[in-house]
Amino acid sequence: MFWSVTLSLLDGLWTSFEIFIFTLLFSLPLGLVLSFGVMSRWGLLRGLIQTLVWIIRGTPLMLQLIIIFYGPGLWLGHNIWNGSESGRITATVVAFSINYACYFSVIFRGGIEGVPVGQREAGEVLGMTKSQIFFKVTLLQMIKRVVPPMSNEVMTLVKDTSLARIIAAYELTFAGYSFMKSQGITWPLFYTGVFYLAFVGILTLLFNYIERRLDYFR
Repeated sequence: MFWSVTLSLLDGLWTSFEIFIFTLLFSLPLGLVLSFGVMSRWGLLRGLIQTLVWIIRGTPLMLQLIIIFYGPGLWLGHNIWNGSESGRITATVVAFSINYACYFSVIFRGGIEGVPVGQREAGEVLGMTKSQIFFKVTLLQMIKRVVPPMSNEVMTLVKDTSLARIIAAYELTFAGYSFMKSQGITWPLFYTGVFYLAFVGILTLLFNYIERRLDYFR
């Protein structure tokens, strides 16, 4: 029994890991783009993105996931996600990427605006282009500033992958819950928590390492 539960949880863990990796892959660059939009000089663009961020941050991720997965089928007459396991994972990644991109955009904006204006002005005096100033002055210091709040969001993402079970994606929590539902045993749920703790523990060590590597800005 223990071995079969372990194999099932490892299968669910792999799905959770896929959701986690692909969400970061898409949400991080999208969040940076949104942060630029929020800081844009174009009032209309800035207002639209601020409204989007406000809506996404102000509504539950679970609700967004349900709308993205079931909405197209109701509006278009057919389910664009095909109802398969891969389709459910894809819908989850789309919903998660949009949600976390909005949160990351706020973190990125704070990191960029936290860099003293005088340093950018000094770069201009030295004849650096705007792109050189961003990549060689602003970006490096922004990374240092955003790592702590970013690490918190990334660890939250690990636990939020459990929301995928709402649309019947076979992720880690779904795997643990299935044993309670089919066999009436609860210990697999506690065992599931061990996998989450190990996942978050590895990320904690990783971010601690990254923060130590960024100590050159002290």
